[in-house]
Amino acid sequence: MTGRATLVADGDLDRRWWKEAVVYQVYPRSFADSDGDGVGDLPGILDRVDHLADLGVDVIWLNPVYESPQVDAGYDISDYRAIDDEYGTMADWDALRDAVHDRGMRLVMDLVVNHTSDEHEWFRRSRDPDSDYHDWYHWIEGDPGEPPNNWTSGFGGSAWSYDDDVGKWYLHLFDEKQPDLNWRNPDVRDAVFDMMNWWFDRGIDGFRMDVINLISKPEGYPDGDPDEDWVGVDRFTEGPHIHEYLREMDERVLADRDALTVGECIAVDPGEADRYAADGLGMAINFDHVTLDHDEEEGWWTVREFPLAELKAAFGRWQTEPERAWPAVYLGNHDQPRMVSRFGDDGAFREESAKLLATLLLTLRGTPFVLQGDEIGMTNYPWESLEEIRDADATNRVREAIAAGEITGFEEVRDLIRYRCRDNARTPVQWSDDPNGGFTDPDAEPWLPVNPNSDEVNVAAAREDPDSIWHHYRELIDLRGEHDVLVHGDYEPVLPDHETVWAYERRLGGDRAFVALNWSTEPTTVRLPGRVRSEDATCLVSNYPDATGGIPGRAELAPYEARVYLD
Repeated sequence: MTGRATLVADGDLDRRWWKEAVVYQVYPRSFADSDGDGVGDLPGILDRVDHLADLGVDVIWLNPVYESPQVDAGYDISDYRAIDDEYGTMADWDALRDAVHDRGMRLVMDLVVNHTSDEHEWFRRSRDPDSDYHDWYHWIEGDPGEPPNNWTSGFGGSAWSYDDDVGKWYLHLFDEKQPDLNWRNPDVRDAVFDMMNWWFDRGIDGFRMDVINLISKPEGYPDGDPDEDWVGVDRFTEGPHIHEYLREMDERVLADRDALTVGECIAVDPGEADRYAADGLGMAINFDHVTLDHDEEEGWWTVREFPLAELKAAFGRWQTEPERAWPAVYLGNHDQPRMVSRFGDDGAFREESAKLLATLLLTLRGTPFVLQGDEIGMTNYPWESLEEIRDADATNRVREAIAAGEITGFEEVRDLIRYRCRDNARTPVQWSDDPNGGFTDPDAEPWLPVNPNSDEVNVAAAREDPDSIWHHYRELIDLRGEHDVLVHGDYEPVLPDHETVWAYERRLGGDRAFVALNWSTEPTTVRLPGRVRSEDATCLVSNYPDATGGIPGRAELAPYEARVYLD
């Protein structure tokens, strides 16, 4: 398809394909290993592509498979136009693209252009102050013992590193081996846009854009608010030229393509998301609901319990406030803990709560993003030591805290790491009850350990059980594809102040859906307002077998019960 024009049918519906799609996130390193080296790869994904087609998803979002030293799991790219040897070859990528398209699905790549690896040719050349590439990054002169400002890295420590050979500081908002590109330089923008067009010409269907609203840095690099958990976020987020850069990207790459574009946007609000939409960005990923459990003062280091009302409000804001931006709906991804461990109950009610979360994800307004393994209810891993962990964010923070004398060792923060670590979402997919969960050869050593619950929680068992989480996802995905109200309908909260029940309507013309979710380990009875009740409604989806009939005035909901009615 080509062209950007809105496709209108059934009245005023905007039927852009990416609005009506369900996106499935594949983390290649952990999806499926085809050659027994313990690392997932492109042929492994190809071997399992029918699993995704059977699930019913429309889009595969592929986390980075570019050439990389793998300091930050591929988000440190050393060559944007090459496939890393661990994942296979460009021929393997071509075969996967064709297999995805042959099954009527689409393929989206990760775009990581706030920073590169320090092993990228651009950065290597930039270390010569006389090179034309020197201004491709943020090099600043200064006292070797005094960073240029107080900005911190998103992974802990200063956002600046001093290069003794160059005699200057360079900026890295993440790991020191991930130097930030200088988007003020038009040559940088030319190179990025050329690379994007190159991938589109190879047949991709869009980009998920990593931390895209950090690319514009203020001149002079002023100090940030020292009270922020991430010092400088008030300066380098949504910088002075961000809209100019995104509009240029749209004009030079996106405007004539029918592509999915979704930007990971730090500290974004609905108003700013609307402005990004005007710049040509299809969706903005916000962090409102995944920072609710961060303590206001301690941030990453403390887990805060929050009431359901705050979660409702965080999602509700993005359901109702944007005037132009289309919501990107997610509960987990490669940077977050497993959703059932964070928002549900990964113990006695793992299956029920996983189905409830799936019901929420697939009945809200917006494009839903499903993380690999969530369709079988995968859970957080019981980490025992720092040596088991590969997450650069977690390991950097813990080691710096130990060095600073703030903690004595991993054991002191083990419970926190078990909850917060990004590797929770990156443990290998559990395909069967075989050794290593069927992810790799039985005798191989996976790059991350397989969750010990893989003997019970695995794809093979889920597919055989008609009442499994996997089949619940299939049912919801099919339902969403059949009813426009679940895609385009307005969101209207019901019982907004209830402490344990999240209920809402979706309305589109004369069609209505009603969703009731009991976010509790206890049975709950609620009285529904008269406008909601309907004897003519039909309960089409539930995670309990006895939910039938219309919408009652008095609803008795079992623990973690989820119901979807259509009227």
